[in-house]
Amino acid sequence: MQLGLVGLGRMGGNMAERLRAAGHDVVGYDPHAEASNVSSLAELVEKLAAPRIVWIMVPAGDPTRDTVAQLGDLLAEGDMVIDGGNSRFTDDQKNAALLAEKSVHYVDCGVSGGVWGREVGYGLMCGGSKEDVERAMPIFDGLRPEGPREEGFVHAGPVGAGHYSKMVHNGIEYGLMQAYAEGYELLLAKDLVEDVPGVVKAWSRGTVVRSWLLDLLVRALDEDPGLAELDAYVDDSGEGRWTVEEAIDLRVPMPAISAALFARFASRQDASPAMKAVAALRQQFGGHAVRHGGAESATLSRPS
Repeated sequence: MQLGLVGLGRMGGNMAERLRAAGHDVVGYDPHAEASNVSSLAELVEKLAAPRIVWIMVPAGDPTRDTVAQLGDLLAEGDMVIDGGNSRFTDDQKNAALLAEKSVHYVDCGVSGGVWGREVGYGLMCGGSKEDVERAMPIFDGLRPEGPREEGFVHAGPVGAGHYSKMVHNGIEYGLMQAYAEGYELLLAKDLVEDVPGVVKAWSRGTVVRSWLLDLLVRALDEDPGLAELDAYVDDSGEGRWTVEEAIDLRVPMPAISAALFARFASRQDASPAMKAVAALRQQFGGHAVRHGGAESATLSRPS
């Protein structure tokens, strides 16, 4: 099957290679990648035989919205756009409506697999009409892991359902990573445990906490046992925030994922103003010792 793929970064480039290995004809475009097969979106559209399918793998937000708008001006009736990036589900209805004015079809697809997807396949969550998803199924089959389709692919519902499912997936990912990280720190904090990396590795088979994420933590500790080469700064792509916002709107309790998101915010503060305020309050009401510039002070003072 032939398709155009816009965005040849870490995910898009590997997806293009996996699809080609599965026998698909992929025309790739990226203004910043040497692997690009064409020099513009217009040339990409010209290279594709109608009815065309163009898969977008660019950053969420304005880059995706702008790409959809440009494709809307270039594509023809019966063509299809698949957004496989991490767009917010609310953008999908807008993108679909914009393309529908040109009789161009739209499918949103949440993609999970990271840099390992080229080798082991990608988990796919799609939103769109049954007819559109079926039309693109050879592409989805080329990307998903080997084995039963339902264990690596789902048609989650109408437009927006794919990215909504991926948003929740990433929120769960936040919580899982935070739990592993907190357990790792507790092991380090106790002088009783002499081989912390060994303990984490021992969890990777036979235990109820084994997972691919745990395997990746084991790999990281094998490469850098003390994680000394890393800064304790953790960014977020936005999907954790969107998950928590949805939980608030729908009154769904989500303490673990919310705490994991806020922990990432805390990682970006060299000195937390909030914790300084807590320290000041403890000193004021209880006379507790505080630290000034890294040194502990036992000086007590009473509020005037």
